[in-house]
Amino acid sequence: MGTLNEKIVIRIQYFLYFGAMGVFLPYFNLYCLDIGFSGFQIGSLSAVRAAVLIIFSLLWGLLADRKGLRRPIYVLCSFASTILWTLFLFTTDFVWMLVITVIYGAFYAPIISFLEAFAMDVLGKTKRRYGQTRAWGSVAFIAVVMALGKLIENYSVSIVIALMLVLSASQALASTVMPRIEGRRQAQSHDAKTLFSSHSVVFLVCAFLMLVSHGAYYGFFSIHLAQLGHGGSFIGLCWALASTAEVVVMINSARLFARLSFKRVLVISFAAAVVRWGILFVAESAILILASQLLHAITYGAFHMAGILYMDELAPAEEKTLGQALNNAVTYGLGLTVGFFVSGALYESGSSADLFLASALIAAAGGALFYGFHRLAPAR
Repeated sequence: MGTLNEKIVIRIQYFLYFGAMGVFLPYFNLYCLDIGFSGFQIGSLSAVRAAVLIIFSLLWGLLADRKGLRRPIYVLCSFASTILWTLFLFTTDFVWMLVITVIYGAFYAPIISFLEAFAMDVLGKTKRRYGQTRAWGSVAFIAVVMALGKLIENYSVSIVIALMLVLSASQALASTVMPRIEGRRQAQSHDAKTLFSSHSVVFLVCAFLMLVSHGAYYGFFSIHLAQLGHGGSFIGLCWALASTAEVVVMINSARLFARLSFKRVLVISFAAAVVRWGILFVAESAILILASQLLHAITYGAFHMAGILYMDELAPAEEKTLGQALNNAVTYGLGLTVGFFVSGALYESGSSADLFLASALIAAAGGALFYGFHRLAPAR
């Protein structure tokens, strides 16, 4: 188990990483819309970025585990991605932004999966308290989206590029004090567990579907709200409320997993996603939209924690970094890639509300598969 100082370093990394996400997720696509990009271009840009995560998070993860270079790679990628982000300050051309996204994404790709692996190592036997550490990221996310919503209303959405740069640079500087823990990793084992067992494969397929269903949310939720007539402050409030709900469940992660298994939490998360996307399909009133955001506690908070811990349980000791990289690549890489492309296409041919009907159906398919497999398969 890690020392107190190591745990503080991990919390700071989560705080800064998700603070930057508080700029990017709610507002970058609004920025793209503001500079004249079409729905298909926005979806394509998001999808290409996510696709790059698939390839490079796996490559970096494999290199880190095979060569024991997780920390040096983490620091390198943190600084390189920050430097590359500055290029967005100098262009609004779609093709150039696409090129920058690919190069930037190649270095940005492993950061979160490596951070999750660091957290698992530092927490050691207290992994079920992971949520209390991860909650620091959610607190930063809340603060940023609320503040930035006001700033955008008073100034311009174009400030998101500079603010993202400031937070990314802060995270990169803080990465230089990450704990040196490669030496603590277990020697290669001959455990019967493998990274590609049937349980792992089914989990990854279902997690993929869950994140496909989130493509409409992460890619077009802010745009959907703007089209319903809501302003920047309300958009920021929606994102902040979701993260506040997420913080509550994360702080109580030890209590949650003392009562429910990882698998049961995952099943409940799929069911909550069906309800959440269904509400957004029909809702136009602020009250219903805000109520649906409370379900983020389950569809993201509980699902994310259970997924990280379940993959850590399934992965062999010598492939923990690769396991988290694979999880991240399949979900936030491949899952969001497909989700963004599907959402972009549907947005062009229908209404933004239709995206959430498709999301509900996709989440239902993932939940049915996961529940059905574990009803029939031997316990793991």
